[in-house]
Amino acid sequence: MFTLIENFLIMIVQSIFKLYARLYMKFLIIIVGWFSSSWISWNKYSDSMLRAVEKKILQYCRTVYRGCYVDVGPVVGPADKIWTISMNQDSTKTPLVLLHGLGAGVALWCLNLDSFAATRPVYAIDVLGFGRSTRPKFSTDAIEAEQQLVKSIEEWRKEMKLEKFVLLGHSMGGFLAASYAITHPDRVKHLILADPWGFPERPPDYARKEIPFWVKAIAYTLQPLNPLWAVRAAGPLGQWVINTARPDITKKFSVFVKDEYLITQYLYQCNSQSPSGEGAFHTMMSGFGWAKHPMVNRIDGLAPEVPITLLYGSRSWVDNSAGEIIREKRKTSDVNLQVIVGAGHHVYADRPDTFNKYVNDACDAADGVKPKKMLAIQGVSDLPEETTKTESEKDTDLQTT
Repeated sequence: MFTLIENFLIMIVQSIFKLYARLYMKFLIIIVGWFSSSWISWNKYSDSMLRAVEKKILQYCRTVYRGCYVDVGPVVGPADKIWTISMNQDSTKTPLVLLHGLGAGVALWCLNLDSFAATRPVYAIDVLGFGRSTRPKFSTDAIEAEQQLVKSIEEWRKEMKLEKFVLLGHSMGGFLAASYAITHPDRVKHLILADPWGFPERPPDYARKEIPFWVKAIAYTLQPLNPLWAVRAAGPLGQWVINTARPDITKKFSVFVKDEYLITQYLYQCNSQSPSGEGAFHTMMSGFGWAKHPMVNRIDGLAPEVPITLLYGSRSWVDNSAGEIIREKRKTSDVNLQVIVGAGHHVYADRPDTFNKYVNDACDAADGVKPKKMLAIQGVSDLPEETTKTESEKDTDLQTT
């Protein structure tokens, strides 16, 4: 009897807290809206600063790159543009296209670009709604938001006049890469998924796990907010928030990028803007770790002739069980599943030499070249040596035809 009364009282307390949480969030939204006119002065974002920081990071690469805005037309907003960097465009080999993860941008591929561009054209984009690309208001429907992002990639491909390419996506970029390949299988010669987000189904017992009430309360209160809201809420202290919360991010790049503040500056500048793409991600997610429409349930819709390479980090928080499910579902297709020892979620930065080797092997396979034997390269030399380069950047628009 006492247990029943106790449970009843807990339910009442929870209901009252949820009511107060909803009222608090409405109040917070009103306050944020009221202060929106002074948002720019509080948030230290600047187009010129983002451009300058990106350029400083990419100057550590040996390979000359070209930067431009690609006008993809009214995909979501009236005139959407995707920021693109390209390398080795004169090569006749199959191009490699890179899609970054949540909150990232083209500059975070700095540990990989030289290796990738050594033998083929490479294109890295700021996904629509992220980095230096335009930031339209995406749909609040998960499927529609996903389709809008996929359409933006296809319109970008048309403008770049790419017929077929190898498509590599990390985390959220992996989710979008898979969705694109399912929709446009005739364009993708090889699909590379690096620690992809949104693939497995949410565990049915997750909601029943013993989680403290205060944790559930905080999670419920923050549920309406976008994942990186704290960076913007901190205003001029946003870079400090990133550095304090994730000091490991800077360390991943420290051997290559000598200025220890550049990476956190770049991340702050990318994420202190209007959370456009981040809002689309929030719409697509079901809890931070899962998608409302898991990709593992749709991957059998991918044409069987499209090969897949899955690269997971052994220490990543991402559930890699989806890799085995994909291999099981695609028994007649080429599926290469690799777990890179010692790498976390940022597998491309934690073990760049190993990661680059697997990616280059997949690209060679797309060109009909057999991969070389894998060597033991997971050591201290995982990061490339610092080099200098000349740089050519052009902020011209490629107009829609």
